[in-house]
Amino acid sequence: MTAKEIENNQNEDAMRLLLSGMTRKKDKISLGGGKKKIEKQHSKNKLTARERVQQLIDEGTDFKEMGIFAGQGMYEEYGGCPAGGVITGIGRVSGRLCVIVANDATVKAGAWFPITGKKNLRAQEIAMENRLPIIYLVDSAGVFLPMQDEIFPDKEHFGRIFRNNAVLSSMGVPQIAAIMGSCVAGGAYLPIMSDESLIVEGTGSIFLAGPYLVKAAIGEQVDKETLGGATTQSEISGITDYKMPDDPTCLKTIRDLISKMGDFEKAGFNRIAAKEPSRPAEDIYSIFPEGGAKPYPTKELLKCLADKDSLTYYKNGYGKTILCAYARIDGWSVGIVVNNREIVKTKNGEMQFGGVIYSDSADKAARFIMNCNQKKIPLVFLQDVTGFMVGTRSEHGGIIKDGAKMVSAVSNSTVPKFTVVMGNSYGAGNYAMCGKAYDPRLILAWPTAKIAVMGGQQAAKVLMQIQVSSMKSRGEEPDEKTQNELLKKISNRYEEQTKPYYAAARLWVDEIIDPVSTREWISIGIEAANNAPVEKFNPGVIQT
Repeated sequence: MTAKEIENNQNEDAMRLLLSGMTRKKDKISLGGGKKKIEKQHSKNKLTARERVQQLIDEGTDFKEMGIFAGQGMYEEYGGCPAGGVITGIGRVSGRLCVIVANDATVKAGAWFPITGKKNLRAQEIAMENRLPIIYLVDSAGVFLPMQDEIFPDKEHFGRIFRNNAVLSSMGVPQIAAIMGSCVAGGAYLPIMSDESLIVEGTGSIFLAGPYLVKAAIGEQVDKETLGGATTQSEISGITDYKMPDDPTCLKTIRDLISKMGDFEKAGFNRIAAKEPSRPAEDIYSIFPEGGAKPYPTKELLKCLADKDSLTYYKNGYGKTILCAYARIDGWSVGIVVNNREIVKTKNGEMQFGGVIYSDSADKAARFIMNCNQKKIPLVFLQDVTGFMVGTRSEHGGIIKDGAKMVSAVSNSTVPKFTVVMGNSYGAGNYAMCGKAYDPRLILAWPTAKIAVMGGQQAAKVLMQIQVSSMKSRGEEPDEKTQNELLKKISNRYEEQTKPYYAAARLWVDEIIDPVSTREWISIGIEAANNAPVEKFNPGVIQT
């Protein structure tokens, strides 16, 4: 066996180990509040949130769940909040792609933590950007009161959801809400601000104030069903539109309502019959290096993602540390911008480091992005970037100006953008390669992703120097052993914060995915985006 074959096997083993760990984490999170809470849900004749989603989507199709790692490692003092207490994603209902939001009542009775609000807002944002119908399966006790100050009053807090309800309606995006459990206080506005609402008899209830609060406020004694149950709200108040006998009937009725919707204007992205890639997708496992530190043949990796014979490289001999290519993914026409991780040689003999953005690369990428906008071609950014090139030569060569051109082109791009963080995503490189701040329709991460302002070793040394200087200013003289211990402590903390799970817990990425499923995610993302007409491209201020 050659040294290269040994290295490939090591890469594959490392990737499969990461994927196995990811699967175990997902399986645990999928239990929500645990088996006992699930049994309790069933004893009330209620399906769990995940069971509801599975019955709602078309048989034989996959639900593209997003944010399953939301809240991981957070709120431990309250017992945690698996998946942020809400299931969100894109599913096919009666043949139509829909955004689905389902409260998980096994997690703190579906109460809203800060991350729950953030996750709901992201789901609504996806519905707005792609003009997809959105279905809410409501079963929530309302705001988690111990943290009300972090979920209630600010711009991106709980109230923004109802504002988005109104905006979605004004945009003509259909909203259907099913009250399948509790729907309390401010949360009661969500289903009633939707276009149509359903309520399940015996388990669904909706009111601004529950029986306990009514008793405390005005002294009235009333039970939950009389106050806001299915009969009250569908036959007396008329607030809800459909009274359903049970969860399965409710979900079947939603499917029926979706099936009768008319067609909407499409963006018109180009698609032909798909071809399989020229290399199996599983080859990514052996191509992508263990630890993400070594160079690798990026063009070979693209052969695992793009349809066979569809890659056409733009300015192939120029700006080599970024590859730009027209291609097809599952038949869809795309423009790919990817950090080239091979060490390349320029025509004048200089060596350029893979993963670093140089002036010529930034200039090329900016022009390619503008071309894709002119041609109405969706953009796919594949990130493995350590940042922009630094040093006297780069500064004199105008790296800031060329970097600004690329950032400006990304910022003003109007075609849908999709970002996959394969490896490193550091500093301004994250921005230029369409990080979360630049509105990608979807931002996904492989288990090998690392997101931070700079690499772990560099950051740890900078932070240690700051702390050592602070200690010296107080008259302390840390010896070598103390400094090494301090460096190790800082390195461990920083490395933990660069992991993809740290990012996914805070919704910096929509989901951590198996690299093999990258094509499938991008394809469904473009299909979703095709429901929203594209605005005219405005290049902004891009100096040439």
